[in-house]
This record gives sequence, structure tokens and C-alpha cells, in this order.
Amino acid sequence: MEAPEARIVASLRKGVLEFCVLALLSGERSYGVDLAARLKDARLIASEGTLYPLLSRLRTARFVQTHWEDSTQGPPRRYYTLTDAGRKQLELFQFLWPQMRSNVDQILKESL
Repeated sequence: MEAPEARIVASLRKGVLEFCVLALLSGERSYGVDLAARLKDARLIASEGTLYPLLSRLRTARFVQTHWEDSTQGPPRRYYTLTDAGRKQLELFQFLWPQMRSNVDQILKESL
């Protein structure tokens, strides 16, 4: 049986992971392994297996675009870049997130 904490954390991650990926891509293009490492460091994913289906959905939604580049350290790499639609989605999340966080904080505060 899954620990209650793990279930809560998994739900929270699932809700914000897409926007964290968009945020990571807002500053620069990146390839999957690098994105996965950054998300692992932030404890937002446990494995790359979580990331690639999300990147595929973001590409299908046209929030990111990809291109292949040769690598001097192995096989070619697929780089991900934020599109204008992805940037708008991220901006909307950045606008809505503080109020959502504030609302949740208020409810939690009232429950104590």
C-alpha cells in the first residue's frame, strides 16, 4: 500500500509538472536528459519515464517544438523549445498560481 504522503506528493507533482517543464524551457532550449536531471534535482520526478510522455503531450498541444542536433558526446539529441502558445500557457499559470496558492493556504490556515 502506498504511503499517504507519497499519494499527496504525487498528486501535487502531477498538477504542476507541466508548468515546471514550460518554465524550464522559457529561458533556453533543452534536451530531455537535461530536463529530467533538473526535475529530479528538484524532486519533481523520480525517473525519465515520467517526463517523455509529458513532453510528447506538450508537443502535441503545440506548447513545445523539437528539433534534432548532432552531439559530440553520443547520438543526436532532441531539443525542446517553448512555442508562443507554450509561453502564453506559462504566463497564464504564473498569473493564476499565486491566487491558487493563497486560496489553498487560507483554507489550510482556517482548518487549524
